[in-house]
Amino acid sequence: MDNLSEPVQRLITSTEKLIYANGINATGLDAIVKESGVARKTIYSHFSNKEGLVAEVLRQRDQRWMNWFIQASSSDTDPKERLLSTFDALEAWFITLDFNGCAFINAAGEVGNTSEPIAKITKEHKVNLGNYLESLAKDYGAADPKQLAAEFLILIDGAITVAKVMGDKAAASNAKRLASYLLESERKR
Repeated sequence: MDNLSEPVQRLITSTEKLIYANGINATGLDAIVKESGVARKTIYSHFSNKEGLVAEVLRQRDQRWMNWFIQASSSDTDPKERLLSTFDALEAWFITLDFNGCAFINAAGEVGNTSEPIAKITKEHKVNLGNYLESLAKDYGAADPKQLAAEFLILIDGAITVAKVMGDKAAASNAKRLASYLLESERKR
């Protein structure tokens, strides 16, 4: 959805805040209306149901999060350091006050396969992240960039999950250490 009106953007922002903090199922339309100050009629004039609203919220979050992540891990010119800086970006994210894990893992875990639009966008996010990691792995000169990207994706998602579930803000540093070992073994292939 491009060129959204101010009330619709406020609706999306409020919905994201609520579902990221409380979950999709725990966030009813009444809470969304109250938080956003947008009439229920506005919701239904732009979205067929709550599921459509949540899918749009996740679509926008994917774009925003990926832009942030790419920017946060793009400052180093050395390809190895760029790959490893992905964990520095995570570490900075983990200490923010509103960190509540990965919105896409949370959504996928909550709705499973019961919502095709939400399941689709959660998968798209991981594909987008994997594609970015693959481009970094190609720049690094990995023998199998797709495989290295898959391994980094597991480390990233694992670090996010450990940080969320265990409250372990060092999860990104631990994952970075493992990623360094992966890169060393990659050079030996």
